[in-house]
Amino acid sequence: MKRLVPFLCFCYFIAYLDRVNVGFAALQMNTALGLDAGMFGFGAGLFFIAYFLLEVPSNIALDRFGARRWIARIMITWGLISAAFAFIPSISRATGISTEYTFYGLRFLLGMAEAGFFPGVIFYLTLWFPSIYRARIVSLFMLAIPFSSIVGAPLSGALLNVAGAGLEGWQWLFIIEGVPACIVAIAVLFYLTDRPAHAVWLRPEEREWLETRLENERRLKQSAAGHLSLFESISDPRILVLALVYFCLNAGSYGVSYFLPTIVKGFGLTNFMTGVVSAIPFVFGAVGMVLLSRHSDRTAERRGHVAVALAMAAVGIGLSGFVDDPVLKMALLCFAQIGVSSVPPMFWPIPSSFMTGASAAAGIAAINSLGNLSGFGGPFLMGWLKDTTGSFTAGLVCLAVAAAIGAVAVMLLRVNPALERVPQEVPVSA
Repeated sequence: MKRLVPFLCFCYFIAYLDRVNVGFAALQMNTALGLDAGMFGFGAGLFFIAYFLLEVPSNIALDRFGARRWIARIMITWGLISAAFAFIPSISRATGISTEYTFYGLRFLLGMAEAGFFPGVIFYLTLWFPSIYRARIVSLFMLAIPFSSIVGAPLSGALLNVAGAGLEGWQWLFIIEGVPACIVAIAVLFYLTDRPAHAVWLRPEEREWLETRLENERRLKQSAAGHLSLFESISDPRILVLALVYFCLNAGSYGVSYFLPTIVKGFGLTNFMTGVVSAIPFVFGAVGMVLLSRHSDRTAERRGHVAVALAMAAVGIGLSGFVDDPVLKMALLCFAQIGVSSVPPMFWPIPSSFMTGASAAAGIAAINSLGNLSGFGGPFLMGWLKDTTGSFTAGLVCLAVAAAIGAVAVMLLRVNPALERVPQEVPVSA
């Protein structure tokens, strides 16, 4: 764990920062490029359309070519494209394409580049960690999300004050936060190990125990659920229900996170203080994520934990739309973020409890790609409703309803909880 999880967490920290830093750039970029809230929300969400189209093919390629090479490829391309946002005015002048559509095009390309990273790592973790440990392992990996906001929000706010070489603060933000992905990609090639069988840094007896444990889990799952083909794994009703749950989660998550800097800026704060205050909900989210996921592992129960977390998100997001007091609004958003941050590490062990191998890679990617379509709908809906009504209230209520639907849907899911309770030691079959 100490070798793989911290490094993967750092990689995801960079990925998530490059994905959502556009929310801070918008404080200056929208004026510079002539974008209103609806245009920005549409462009921010286009990332997820490309993500949807390429998630499954990318995860299948990762299973075929190995995590080390494929993750490095993903990181190099997204780093270069993220940095390219700084040059939207220059690209627009050179191509004759408006700045609005140049922004749209780069967001789509960024989604193409990053597609497969998150579900690829989730699948990669199933190759290394037995199911009984997965919620806590995924929670440690996904601490990158709140940490990218805890660290990245103040950093992004501060970078908006940087200027020089003919570039404004929002342009330097994209460059400075995009280049690290290209550098870390080189480290990925030398550091990651594709499978336990190749881990020369493990002692032989450790390697044998891990491979035996994972192989016996695979056999138990196949005997209980049968071997699913690629098509069966994608079309399995359980996969579709899980995709709906993840869709509802991401609607609230991205709908709020992309506009959170704008909401906080409305309190009358400076750019830097906007970054600091915007980071506060993610501190609560990080603590809640670790505590709830550990409890989920101890009880080997997933659905109820996910439902409670989604209910917290629904209550916090919905009520925040009806209060104007900055302190109370932030308190409600902190409560909501505990729920939002806690869902994924308790959610992702569910599909891996009834799928293995290539079917797991495809199924996880299908859930992530379908679920992330709301990453387009959430921000677009928030922007459109803001332009239409003049406030964020209607948008926040809609996102809260989505989270509530997700809580109901996950409780209707039927999976075998016994597959989460694999014994600590399983004898090798003859």
